[in-house]
Amino acid sequence: MRAGITILPEYPWSEAEGRWRRAEEYGFAHAWTFDHLGWRELVDGPWFGSVPTVTAAALATSRIELGLLVATPSFRHPVPFARELTALDDISRGRFTLGLGAGGGPGRYDHDVFGGSGGSGGSGGSGDPGRIAPVGPDGSRAARFAEFTGLLDTLLTTDGADWHGTYYTAEGARNGPGCVRAPRLPFVVAANGPKAMDVAARYGEGWITTGTNRDDLESWWASLAELSERFDAALERRGRPRAQVRRFLQTDGAPVFSLGSASLYAEFLGRAGELGFTDVVAPWPRAEGVFAGSEDVLDTVAADVLPGLER
Repeated sequence: MRAGITILPEYPWSEAEGRWRRAEEYGFAHAWTFDHLGWRELVDGPWFGSVPTVTAAALATSRIELGLLVATPSFRHPVPFARELTALDDISRGRFTLGLGAGGGPGRYDHDVFGGSGGSGGSGGSGDPGRIAPVGPDGSRAARFAEFTGLLDTLLTTDGADWHGTYYTAEGARNGPGCVRAPRLPFVVAANGPKAMDVAARYGEGWITTGTNRDDLESWWASLAELSERFDAALERRGRPRAQVRRFLQTDGAPVFSLGSASLYAEFLGRAGELGFTDVVAPWPRAEGVFAGSEDVLDTVAADVLPGLER
């Protein structure tokens, strides 16, 4: 089992730097930030760009694996994004992992901030290669996500890539110097539904979920067991061995805060391991509101829980 922590990009770097350094000093195996333009009830508060934040974190640390949870097609085009990822991979000296997800629809800030199109307008296809592909209400979000992930995979592994898809176009896209880790930096794909799970099974070095049923804790754990079985089936359909793909549990979706106490956190790790998860990612405690808790619990976790885990 490997433990990770999520640090929201809401702090100026003068405050955030210490959290990223502490995450490494505590002994967490990986640290992440949210890749959104704004998020839920925090949308009216301070919020910083994820790519500059992780870049700064890469320079402030030396060992810990770093990543985004999760990048989506909602406001990114794969061609320029691939260049940002290559730079992050280089600056972190191969410690960067990309979390990928389909992105939200109406009612989610990343979608609505563009006027409800989920993008900047235009087709994003062969006639409009530089714009972000919008998504409609007809299930095209899953198709766009599959193409987004497939094009990123191509851009990061192929120099001079051409792509003519439904949502995106690329002409002779260069990828030099390539990624530190061959053939490319790892993808961890968020998926609960069958179409996204197929993307995870095809492209992911890891699969991540927050669970589904949040009425109570036992129902949430039951949903994770069911999702894990579905992902087993998705891997089988793709002909990939189960051991080839890491399984990440993001505890943001739990009906209780996983870092409410060190003992509760240890229970989360144990139960996740029993379900076959290899990694658990918990949010850094905040002073109030969502993920409210005491940062003091991290000291206890670092002393009593993390030393027995893989780094």
